[in-house]
Amino acid sequence: MQVTRPEIDGWFGAAASSHSTASAVAMGVLERGGNAFDAAVAGGLALQALCPHLNGPGGDLALIYHAAEDARTVSLCGQGPTPAALTAERLQTLGLDAPPGAGLLPAVVPGAFDAWMRLLAERGRMTLAEVLAPAIAYADRGVPVDRRLHDTLAAAQPIFLRYWPDSAALYLVRGEAPAIGGLLANPTLAATYRRLLAEAESAGAGRLVQIEAARRAWSDGFVAEAVDRFCRTAEAMDVSGRVHQALLTGADLAGWRAPEEPTIARRYAGLTLHKCGPWTQGPVLLQTLALLPAEEMAALDPLGAPFVHRVAEALKLAFADRETFYGVDGPLAAPIDRLLSDDYAVSRAALIGDQADNSWRPGEIDGAGAPIDYAAAAARRRESGLLAAYGGGEPTTSPAFAHPAYRSRAVGDTCHIDVTDGDGNMVSATPSGGWLQSSPAIPTLGFPLGTRAQMMWPDPASPSGLGPRRRPRTTLSPTLGLDGEGRPTLSCGTPGGDQQDQWQAIFLIRRLVHKMGLQEAIEAPSFHSEHHPNSFYPRAAAPGRLVVEGRFSEEAIADLSARGHAVEAGGDWSEGRLTAIERSADGRLKAAASPRGGLGYAVGR
Repeated sequence: MQVTRPEIDGWFGAAASSHSTASAVAMGVLERGGNAFDAAVAGGLALQALCPHLNGPGGDLALIYHAAEDARTVSLCGQGPTPAALTAERLQTLGLDAPPGAGLLPAVVPGAFDAWMRLLAERGRMTLAEVLAPAIAYADRGVPVDRRLHDTLAAAQPIFLRYWPDSAALYLVRGEAPAIGGLLANPTLAATYRRLLAEAESAGAGRLVQIEAARRAWSDGFVAEAVDRFCRTAEAMDVSGRVHQALLTGADLAGWRAPEEPTIARRYAGLTLHKCGPWTQGPVLLQTLALLPAEEMAALDPLGAPFVHRVAEALKLAFADRETFYGVDGPLAAPIDRLLSDDYAVSRAALIGDQADNSWRPGEIDGAGAPIDYAAAAARRRESGLLAAYGGGEPTTSPAFAHPAYRSRAVGDTCHIDVTDGDGNMVSATPSGGWLQSSPAIPTLGFPLGTRAQMMWPDPASPSGLGPRRRPRTTLSPTLGLDGEGRPTLSCGTPGGDQQDQWQAIFLIRRLVHKMGLQEAIEAPSFHSEHHPNSFYPRAAAPGRLVVEGRFSEEAIADLSARGHAVEAGGDWSEGRLTAIERSADGRLKAAASPRGGLGYAVGR
């Protein structure tokens, strides 16, 4: 298959991200003597300024890294917990069954900044000033407004003007979305970054002293104080059609630090693939691949209908387990060992036949999980009207769910960045949340809060159910793979909500099993299932729906329809924005990025 872009090939280092400038920022750090960890932090902080519709300082982060120094592969959790006051009973007093998809009620502790700082402190070697400089520059001078950013702001404009005036003041130009090709600056965010840096530098001359001071300023200092004042006084209209205050307080932020956690791993086609734990949807990738043995997938044409069918059916089963078992730690912890066991995979794979099964089929594990009301999810649709059109946080929703205004104009999403250096360090990170369209901007800080609580089920007995100080189960899902000698070999990821692990599974099979080139596997026509409940408000499901890119043949689409899939053909280049980096045993690097969306790029030498 002919590709639209060449693979990056080199020895020194590489960066690939969903925004070309962030890739360039990360590569610049490598060129100036930083390692992969410094580069990832600088690129990640820059993404907050470059893509305010895709992530922000008030959002969250899932990250996996491999450190060559001690050969450790670990996960950092930048997903903050819910407020202490968030309970099902509290929502019921407000006349709500679940948190809305936008506004102040679904706000949780902002976790991305501290996770970036932990990575910088423990594994980096550059100063806070060095990694913050690009973000400050772009917030100060402005970022070029591309089509996606313009369309997101145009969709949000009526809500900003009518309900969220602080957001209008921050993101609109004389009441209008800035023109494509124009600049969108955020001097308030630049001032926040500068104050963080000033307070850090005033704490002392040491690199670690300054980073720790910045973390305190965020969780216990002026940032937390500003969040607390705003949440105690501000009210915001949300998709419920009513005005609500936040439940988040400064006490919820106080002392919070991003934890380091072991990854979840499983071997597939020669690599041990590492994912974050079940506070993300990451293990669903490992479950999916466990149902698709490499030797069986090798016999299928990777662009043919039987391949698509087999993967889609495996995804249905794995995502049913996600909704049933994934979520918080403690007594409700997901039974990962059982979910990833060989015998469980064999029993689940036996459910896959030649025809689509569009029923809801989670596994059964004694003493674990909680059922969901799938019929109710299948019956849900987005309401009509201005607030409903912009009330959720998932941009890749099919037309069956979306109000036309939301579908055609609200195109927010997520970011991803992969970085590796010549020493063998590797990072895969997916920052998201805190989108400019998610929640009213905090006027003194220059960014909104995240809305991740919208992803929790109302039942507190569910592993991903509502409750105080619980981590919402996020969709963020970076991937890092090691070879048989424990060497970092592959990092990859993509924006896309529920589709992240779907697109990655397809890419990995095509690359590892069918030996497609890195860029070729990324660019090949892809697809996703919408059979499971969407993670974002209003948590709707579309039984049997299978969305495929328009580049699939008419024969393949007809075959899939005949098998019982509810096939919907999308645009020719509509499925995913994957990036990936590979490192061979001799240190040679390759990097690639999807042309979909037009902004993702890989750089390196």
